Amino acid sequence: MTVNTEELYFILENTPAEQNIMLVGKHGIGKSRILEEYYSRKGFKVVTLFLGQMSDPGDLIGLPEKDEKTGKTDFLLPYWFPTDRKPVVLFLDELNRARPEVLQTIMDLTLNRKLAGKALPLGSRIISAVNNGNEYQLTDLDPALVSRFNIYEFAPSVENWLDWANKSGIDSRIIDFIGENPEFLDSDASYEDAANLERSPDRRSWERTSDVIKKFSELTDLHKPILTGIIGSRATSSFFRFLKEHDIPSASQILCGDFSSVSGKLLKLSVPILGTVNTSLFKFMEKGFEKEEEKKLVSKNICEYFDFLGQNQQREVQSHFINLCNAESFPDTLVFISKESPALYRKMTDFIMDS
Repeated sequence: MTVNTEELYFILENTPAEQNIMLVGKHGIGKSRILEEYYSRKGFKVVTLFLGQMSDPGDLIGLPEKDEKTGKTDFLLPYWFPTDRKPVVLFLDELNRARPEVLQTIMDLTLNRKLAGKALPLGSRIISAVNNGNEYQLTDLDPALVSRFNIYEFAPSVENWLDWANKSGIDSRIIDFIGENPEFLDSDASYEDAANLERSPDRRSWERTSDVIKKFSELTDLHKPILTGIIGSRATSSFFRFLKEHDIPSASQILCGDFSSVSGKLLKLSVPILGTVNTSLFKFMEKGFEKEEEKKLVSKNICEYFDFLGQNQQREVQSHFINLCNAESFPDTLVFISKESPALYRKMTDFIMDS
């Protein structure tokens, strides 16, 4: 049985600190990001150790030195070891890529919460992540080590990722594409060559794609090679075909630019696609704005967008817009509209009265 993001949050919340957790899943699905974001919100420091990069146990437990007072060998604390006695979350990434000698050190750490005799602060947690599949070069884990973990196969849903993507400012064209083509969110090993050099998409690569394209209002053939190197040729071709067929302006283009420059594109969209645009606008506004100039521009453009729908007899889309505003999913957007765009709020009220 797999667990999604909500189920993982419940597991993290209700597992005692002294019990270790192991997450099994494909690369690029956001295991480390989700853990770091969750525990950072809780006020914990998250220490991530990439065990596959450690050449010997000294990288983990520190280097030996002679204690001049006792004449015995001691170990210098490694750079990451907490000295303020505050509990930490120790995230052991790539556990099944670690060398066998490093894994022996992990045995004591997971059982006794100690490294070379030095104990982690009380309340510290140990969480590991492993990849699972024939396509990976992995180290077999000792059953005794595995037995010290609660093991969960982690597979965050497409909806989990779409929610995160909207809150994190991922380019709305990517969000729209994945919403209609969820099969392209994660990599498919069947499309990778034997040397694993043929790219296929994963959640991490879509984030990198967003970083590349978000500054371009239009994508041209010049963008295809760079995207192919990030998400692969198959996903790139489908993504560009989607953009050509839909030609949907992004939420950022509509709300943060010159509205007149996108109104022509909006005229060509069908009612269902305009409904998708409504949702993307609300998700964009829900993340909030820090600068006053940005608030003013967004409040002006969202009002123009609503007027545009009315001027083009799109009452059904206007009704959908208002229903979204009343939905529990976008409470901050409703506050934003009522506070920053009172003119739009009045128009929405008038629409409801006239209906």
